[in-house]
Amino acid sequence: MNICNKYFKINLNYRTTSQSILHRGLFIGRFQPFHLGHLATIKFALTNVKELIIAIGSAEKSHELRNPFTAGERIEMIKSSLDAVNEIDISKIFTIPIPDINIHSLWTHQVDVLVPKYNLVFSNDPFTCILFREKGKKVIEPTLHQREVLSATEVRCRMIKNGDWKRLVTSQTVKVIEDIHGIKRIKAIFAKNSETSYRSFDFSPK
Repeated sequence: MNICNKYFKINLNYRTTSQSILHRGLFIGRFQPFHLGHLATIKFALTNVKELIIAIGSAEKSHELRNPFTAGERIEMIKSSLDAVNEIDISKIFTIPIPDINIHSLWTHQVDVLVPKYNLVFSNDPFTCILFREKGKKVIEPTLHQREVLSATEVRCRMIKNGDWKRLVTSQTVKVIEDIHGIKRIKAIFAKNSETSYRSFDFSPK
């Protein structure tokens, strides 16, 4: 059993409607970095919609402890990872960067301006779910298990601590990070914030 199946138990028999698959869904995240949990959610989403928008949140941010990678680097991680999965038709995927605006009540409006129309939102971030539900969108929260292990937060922590981060991400994500010397970058960012202890730093996921 691969780690994706081990840590992410997603009911692939679930359907958003009893008779048909909806046209287009939205999956939004920071993908810092793209990992096996993200890939599992994308596979799940594609069993419920014909097309999927992958929105890269906080697109303007990079070289920060919670956001070490640029939007372009994250897009490359996602595209190369999905290209390697035979069951995924990349022509049905839209990958779109979404910058922050820091006004929560207007954020979903900005998303709607920047992406094609969609019928359904996939998210496990509680605040994201609230914002889209307040807008009247249907939201599905994929069932995730052991998120404390399979999360971008854990990946970044393992990078800093010389842990085994590679087993939590796709081989294509590994290549992108190695090509850009990403481990050196994230360690330098952490060192810059060395006055804040590792345990108390805000690594909260999204």
